[in-house]
Amino acid sequence: MDTSVEKKKLNHKGLTLSNIVRRFLFITLGAVIMAYGLEAVLIPNNMIDGGVTGLSMLLSHVTTFNLSIFLVVLNLPFFFLGYKQIGKTFAVSMLYGIIALSVATSFMHHVKPIVNNELLAVVFGGLILGLGVGLTIRNGGVLDGTETLAILIEKRVPFTVGEIIMFVNVIIFSVAAFVFSIENALFSMLTYYIAFRTIDVVVKGLDDMKSVYIISDNTDEMAEAITERLGRGVTYLHGEGSYSGEDKRVILCVFTRLEETKMKDIIREIDPQAFIIATDVSAVHGGRFKKKDIH
Repeated sequence: MDTSVEKKKLNHKGLTLSNIVRRFLFITLGAVIMAYGLEAVLIPNNMIDGGVTGLSMLLSHVTTFNLSIFLVVLNLPFFFLGYKQIGKTFAVSMLYGIIALSVATSFMHHVKPIVNNELLAVVFGGLILGLGVGLTIRNGGVLDGTETLAILIEKRVPFTVGEIIMFVNVIIFSVAAFVFSIENALFSMLTYYIAFRTIDVVVKGLDDMKSVYIISDNTDEMAEAITERLGRGVTYLHGEGSYSGEDKRVILCVFTRLEETKMKDIIREIDPQAFIIATDVSAVHGGRFKKKDIH
């Protein structure tokens, strides 16, 4: 058999039963948490979320139909788009998440509000929504079709996914200003921002990775200090100054966001004149990234 075919088969192995159960368990939990945030915090205070969920909340407010109906109907087109363009696994996870959210909001429709203050609703509503959506995204699910739409049309328009989502939400929050009030629309925007930041923390975790490139005249001492005091391994890269023509060793190190301050302290202590480039890292796989014991 052709080795390329074998590799393709290996790359398309299905999820194990335990992974499937875990995925749908956390998607369900995320949907329930988000539904509680909508029904117990945002809706009683005339606030909305962004995206398709926000549009569903607006339509539910101006009509006699339940929110759960709009959540399914308005997201269905994005399910079919996702199935066709992204893949079956993604589409199934998305459909399950949307149905779970719809069912959860239906059961919680008459739940008692936990806050009746706009400022408290902004803070706790954003945190609850962010936690629910973050858990879902972290486990391969989607609770809103807006992001799917943005990903699909990104290649056809000169805008990023974030810019497309922002444009859609500006329209939705503008409509909310007419349906409720400008004040409630502004509160909704703050809630959405808090939820967005919470999603970032939940999905990436506090162990969000960063990398640093260090150009210094004290690379040996710097590398030893990073290894001994931070517990992180380093890699030497070789560079050449375009002006001086001198060969330079460049230190590359990947570490967590919680270790950033200590990394800066080490660099500042050994070589205050070191040239540093720090960047965010979306993922780290393989190699010997495991943190070493610090003695």
